[in-house]
Amino acid sequence: MFENDNRYNNRRGYNNFYDNRGGYRRNNYYNYNKQNQNRPKQQPKKLDIPATEEQYEQWKLKQAKNIKADTRRKTEDVTQTKGNDFEDWNLSRALLMGIFEMGFEKPSPIQEQSIPTILMGSSILARAKNGTGKTGAFAIPCLEKVDALKPHTQLLVLLPTRELAFQTSNVFKELAKHLNLEIVVSTGGTVLKDDIIRLQRNVQIVIGTPGRLQDLNMHKDVLELGQCSLIVLDEADKLLSADFMPAVENLLEATPDNRQLMLFSATFPSSIAEFKNKWLPDAEVINQMRDSLTLRGITQYYAFVDESQKVHCLYALMKKLNINQCIIFCNSVNRVELLSRKICRLGFPGCYYIHGQMNQKYRNQVFHNFRQGKSRYLVCTDIFTRGIDVKSLNVVINFDFPRSSNTYLHRIGRSGRFGHLGLAINFITNDDRYNLCKVETELNTEVLPIPAKIDSNLY
Repeated sequence: MFENDNRYNNRRGYNNFYDNRGGYRRNNYYNYNKQNQNRPKQQPKKLDIPATEEQYEQWKLKQAKNIKADTRRKTEDVTQTKGNDFEDWNLSRALLMGIFEMGFEKPSPIQEQSIPTILMGSSILARAKNGTGKTGAFAIPCLEKVDALKPHTQLLVLLPTRELAFQTSNVFKELAKHLNLEIVVSTGGTVLKDDIIRLQRNVQIVIGTPGRLQDLNMHKDVLELGQCSLIVLDEADKLLSADFMPAVENLLEATPDNRQLMLFSATFPSSIAEFKNKWLPDAEVINQMRDSLTLRGITQYYAFVDESQKVHCLYALMKKLNINQCIIFCNSVNRVELLSRKICRLGFPGCYYIHGQMNQKYRNQVFHNFRQGKSRYLVCTDIFTRGIDVKSLNVVINFDFPRSSNTYLHRIGRSGRFGHLGLAINFITNDDRYNLCKVETELNTEVLPIPAKIDSNLY
């Protein structure tokens, strides 16, 4: 659908603020604070918080009537809990209101273990399956610990992709709806000037990608981390890769020695041991993945096909399956664009595509439209494998089989979110047979041959 849209030809991730010498032009943006020292102070928002326990209980009853209950069956990945409630941890009433307004009913297993540990001030290294509530596991206790009366940055949340940063910031803002907190999200590919201006406010929480936040921290009076004692690394295995590690460590060095460091991911490479020994030797280790690595609610199939038959096989699946929303993964940018156009020509007009070489403005637009349900199909590269949460997404198709077990795990984890059911279908060529065996062995899972008819109750 984008083949005639010239806007998608503009793929430079960084815009005009990135000059041809390889750095950001200053343009006096870093002097913004000096020029605006006499600006009026922010006025705190007036919040309507129930004053008594009785009023709070009445508010809860009213809220329960307004929120439609999720009646879909959930698997043990999220239901196998100790029976705790969010009220058990003495969270503020304002934060509890944000939790219930988001539709959170009971804490998941990873939340049951992580929330009290973080509230007690311990650094943690937490491993849990995709889609089991990891964002809430660190967002809720961190929001409880941040003080709205202190005008400096207290919490830094690092994420590997721009889309995940925006999604996580939205979760924080919804949870903090009744708290007087200033939350800023900053990623590459956006206007640097705007980020600098937003950071001149009394910002308590900064969320973003390491590269952009490192740039902002390098300049005086922009991103001050000297008093930032709470740091979260979400999708930590990706952040600890060679691409991100230097920027991550530079940011950690700018924070105080008594920092509380929280690492969350579904997979942790062996290299994490060295990072743990250096940065969080006394951390609590939480592991929710002892029995299996893949989500219980995801049914996995493979279809053995020749490369030339992949599109025909995809067309047949799209015709037969009861798809709410579907992500189709390819291994290269060119294949993403070509396949998306092919799908549109086959009679499926609601097909978008997204990859890392697109202009950020249009990446945001595609991401937003897909999350809003304005399209049923999204073709993408592995940029969309990390943490992206679309509730109505029930089918993932690996048009190109991934090269590693970790990538496979994160790809199929886009469906079956928070204990619900999902379907993952893999196209396997002769060259992919070894990788399929490796994935089954390393993830301790079984991928079955695709049957003639797939039961719709499975997804």
